[in-house]
Amino acid sequence: MPLYLRAKLHERKETNAFRSLVLPDQSTDLSSNDYLGVVQAGKIEDWLKEHYPYACWKHGSTGSRLLAGNCALAEALEAKLAAFHDSEDALIFNSGYDANLGLLSSVPQKNDHVIYDALAHASIRDGIRLSFAKSYNFRHNNMDDLRRKLDIPCQGERFIVTESVFSMDGDMPPMEELASIAEAYRAHLIIDEAHGVGVLGEKGEGLAQSMELHKKCFARIYTFGKAMGCHGAVIAGSSMLMDFLVNYCRSFIYTTALPEAALAAIEAAYSVVPEMQEERAGLSRLIAAWKKLEVPFEKLESPTAIQGIVVPGTDAVKKVELKLLEAGIQARAILSPTVPAGRERIRLVFHAFNTEDDLRHLQQVLLA
Repeated sequence: MPLYLRAKLHERKETNAFRSLVLPDQSTDLSSNDYLGVVQAGKIEDWLKEHYPYACWKHGSTGSRLLAGNCALAEALEAKLAAFHDSEDALIFNSGYDANLGLLSSVPQKNDHVIYDALAHASIRDGIRLSFAKSYNFRHNNMDDLRRKLDIPCQGERFIVTESVFSMDGDMPPMEELASIAEAYRAHLIIDEAHGVGVLGEKGEGLAQSMELHKKCFARIYTFGKAMGCHGAVIAGSSMLMDFLVNYCRSFIYTTALPEAALAAIEAAYSVVPEMQEERAGLSRLIAAWKKLEVPFEKLESPTAIQGIVVPGTDAVKKVELKLLEAGIQARAILSPTVPAGRERIRLVFHAFNTEDDLRHLQQVLLA
């Protein structure tokens, strides 16, 4: 066993930053990404029971889509997702991580520039790292800094990559200005809608589409493991882009296809979630109620279900996490390097099934 493994793990334990797996319990859920309560209410299972007999829930998968793993359900589902997201075409991936990794490692080429938000998700960073393109980050949601990075001489194409809702801060980019900048610089705009799909827009179509800016995007990535309550992801864009990904994207080519059971769950989610207007409205009311409550910590400025309170220091934020857990509240401490040192926080995630009484209980525990 390499000695550095033990040393690195010891370092994590010494700094109180050691991660371990825990099982969820029946405490108040202010942690999961089940924003609309799709999973909590069993909505996917209910839809599947009504529309598919159990015999059709095929769990086996025997190869990649290019070999033995393709099926009619996958192709029909891609057509449905393309129509819902108003794109020319769509391609399903096994996860949002796979989608970002594959897209950003295969599309940008040598001499291209990828300019990404400094708080972009690890999957975006990892995909860019595997690319042959040069990369630059711009300060979070800072359009002036984005312009400065776009002004760097580039012999190839420029790509701008950001998220519709940032997973740790819950804030959103200035989409109209962002789209305008991309157009002015002839840059290709890529938006990760992982935390926007299902929640933002009248039918949960996501930020770019709800603002009618989706046609200005080169690609949009929709992850299903948050508000949609199931597994997988889809990239929406042009048919030429999908043909390119099928031919060059390693995380698509060299992975076993999702089984039909997973595809049926995605179909169920896209049949159920667009009609959950009351849940989206209830979530908005809950966010507004939280903003009125006073707590003894800095609140993150967020208009979305992802809220948070800043508790600087690993030891301090872990103590608050333990205090909440002992009071029956599931809310997780987020440590450096996931967030900057000194900006450690309790990440709060609100759901349509949470109540204002849950929030008052949270407030009381934080004030105690």
